Amino acid sequence: MRGTRPKRRTAALGSAGALVAATLIAGAVAAPSANASVSAGTRHGQDREARGAALAAARAAKAGIDWQDCPADWNLAKPIQCGYVTVPLDYAEPHGKQIKLAVDRIGNTGTTTERQGALIYNPGGPGGSGLRFPARVTAKNPVWANAAKAYDFVGFDPRGVGRSTPISCVDPQEFVKAPKLDPVPDSEADKLAQRKLAREYAEGCQERSGWMLPHMTTPNTARDLDVIRAALGEKKLNYLGVSYGTYLGAVYGTLFPGHVRRMVVDSVVNPSREKIWYQANLDQDVAFEGRWKDWQDWVARNDATYHLGTTRDAVQAKWLQLRATAKKSPIGGVVGPAEVISFFQSAPYYDSSWAPVASVFSKYVAGDTQALVDAAAPDLSDTAGNAASENGNAVYTAVECADAKWPTSWRRWDRDNTRLHRDHPFMTWANAWMNLPCATWPAKQRTPVDVRTGKGLPGVLIVQSERDAATPYEGAVELHKRFRGSRLITEKDAGSHGVTGLVNACVNERVDAYLLSGKLDGADVTCAPHATPKP
Repeated sequence: MRGTRPKRRTAALGSAGALVAATLIAGAVAAPSANASVSAGTRHGQDREARGAALAAARAAKAGIDWQDCPADWNLAKPIQCGYVTVPLDYAEPHGKQIKLAVDRIGNTGTTTERQGALIYNPGGPGGSGLRFPARVTAKNPVWANAAKAYDFVGFDPRGVGRSTPISCVDPQEFVKAPKLDPVPDSEADKLAQRKLAREYAEGCQERSGWMLPHMTTPNTARDLDVIRAALGEKKLNYLGVSYGTYLGAVYGTLFPGHVRRMVVDSVVNPSREKIWYQANLDQDVAFEGRWKDWQDWVARNDATYHLGTTRDAVQAKWLQLRATAKKSPIGGVVGPAEVISFFQSAPYYDSSWAPVASVFSKYVAGDTQALVDAAAPDLSDTAGNAASENGNAVYTAVECADAKWPTSWRRWDRDNTRLHRDHPFMTWANAWMNLPCATWPAKQRTPVDVRTGKGLPGVLIVQSERDAATPYEGAVELHKRFRGSRLITEKDAGSHGVTGLVNACVNERVDAYLLSGKLDGADVTCAPHATPKP
């Protein structure tokens, strides 16, 4: 699931874009292999991976990180520093092929005595880059000012992402071209066309990045995270994960429970093996529909500003009219239904998108079609941005397809999505086509980690909004059950994805207290919602 806020992505596979799908579900520096805490009864291969991870961490602890000013094209200004950490491609073969992971950091802003080590961040995805995290300090983000006094802020690109041995499945300029097929099928022929695109996409991943695909798993990224911890000279991990970053944290906490010092997980992927990843995506479709309606209610309440109707039904009618117009003749020649969905889905994702999306919609209805074209069409001149979008989609697909065994029966996909679409039409088919490459995935698919509490795992802080579309609330409840001693903060009557970055004193003060002193409330906490967006 896409965590934090990637720039708007154009969809792959003729479906709607922005990587909505489940989007998504984290001792001693040189830890001996026993400390990797592989659960009893695991297969021999996982024992080898645990030993490989311990070996790689010991090597990294010895090597450290050669910090330098960041390369100019990374757009990370001083005093942020950049470097690389080397990890095995395959932890079962730790002396085999190695890959490089990009990391960056900014030192704590407080005194030496205030410093509590490094806080490592993952924004989600799978496929999101964490390298912008230290910029929260240079930008003087007030929400993070207290934590920044105590911690170096450390970001990284996970394996396959961005600056970390990036993978690709298709030419980026082809990837962003528009208009794409309408994700909502009108016929069996439409479904056949989308199935062909999904199969070709999977084949493209194999052709362009096949050597990486078997190793693009969340457990391997968790092992990478432990190697980064060791390279930083940290005995224990302090971690902040949002969206898919919560699943990375959950898997890390299961594989390395004794290596965790503090862990905050925000907007939680349901870690149940039964949910990763096929069912999680279906659950998302239901949650997106609910949050889409929340946005429409808000637009209706602000009809004096937007003139889109005074009821949810009236706003929906205008939306359906826009969609039908785009289907009949793509707006500006490039914005069809897929591009419209891709743009509008940011509203159910993030409250901060409520007003900008409503504004573009309002302009369109008033006769200004250019605003919609500017907002929703790809920019073919932005080759770097398009490459990042294609890479993010490739990693998203590779990780979700490799983490778990997906249904191979088209009949099942068709039945489940047809049924869901009836009552939850906003995202269902777009999400289905985005994930369908996993049905014909050419590389090995694994069994998800059984997320649970291991020896030494401290209390984890879980933060979740009640009406989150991308990571439905049940995911936070499930992780809370599995991680004994954890605490759950619920932001009631709210649904923005990524709660810890919003201004809400009830949440912010508790996150600070936990990061600074390890303090958790004696019981779970319900917070009032953050401020409703203003039109």
